Amino acid sequence: MIYTVTLNPSIDYIVEVEDLKLGDLNRMKRDLKLPGGKGINVSRVLDQLGVENTALGFLGGFTGRYIADKLREDSIQSDFVFVADDTRINIKLKHGDETEINGLGPVIRDEEAQQLLDKLSHLQENDIVILSGSAPPSLGGDFYQKLIEACGQSGAEFVIDTTGKALMNALVHKPLVVKPNHHELAELYGVTINSIEEIVTYGRKLLEEGAKHVLISMAGEGALLITQNNVYRATVPSGTVKNSVGAGDSMIAGFVGTLFLTGDPIEAFRAGVASGSATAFSDDLATKEEIERLRPQVEIVPLS
Repeated sequence: MIYTVTLNPSIDYIVEVEDLKLGDLNRMKRDLKLPGGKGINVSRVLDQLGVENTALGFLGGFTGRYIADKLREDSIQSDFVFVADDTRINIKLKHGDETEINGLGPVIRDEEAQQLLDKLSHLQENDIVILSGSAPPSLGGDFYQKLIEACGQSGAEFVIDTTGKALMNALVHKPLVVKPNHHELAELYGVTINSIEEIVTYGRKLLEEGAKHVLISMAGEGALLITQNNVYRATVPSGTVKNSVGAGDSMIAGFVGTLFLTGDPIEAFRAGVASGSATAFSDDLATKEEIERLRPQVEIVPLS
């Protein structure tokens, strides 16, 4: 089984305004409400790929009930801890450019946090746990470490898709996959990166520090997969970018889901890039049909 963990889910409230006037009354051209949060996005795309999974994390209040209901409507398995405070709402304001206003998230009490850790105590050796996104401030800075330790006690693999200290601290525990973009990679090591060769150099450092597979997204320049033996570069399919939300989560879903089913990292890389592109070209997350349409367009070449 694959489990996704979203510590700070949201309702993503997407609002489109044709001519935004600050300090004045504006009317929406259209709006859309979606269950959000990086792990939830991964679960939704895994479901499109036919990969059985269960979404875990924290939900609360009327907003949390909305997310739970939407996942149930889409037949996505979930086992969230329900907390006292409301799940947050994140606003994506489209007005030519895109402006994001993210909520803080609920206060998670100690007993609520322990309930989630208890759910991971039932993991088995062949399970994969995907840890994605930020944590509510109330959980403190070490909660990801507690989740990773829970995975390690059962022998389950884990994937971590976050940045900064949480990512660096996870490497010693040998994550199955990490996925910084090239800007995040530079920030991790406090450097400026100006070439593919430099991206590969610092991507290999993540391997040296413990990661088993390193995915690096480079927007329109494609993506890299770095393994212990090889480096591969993938092109991205052609299309019109409509959506900046969830493309990285979709890439994780495509890669991990396909690796789980086939054990083939190259095909997993192709599926990851196709899934990320399918979301970028859509108003919502990738569908199975769009992923399969784009998959043959992804060209993968070895760099070493």
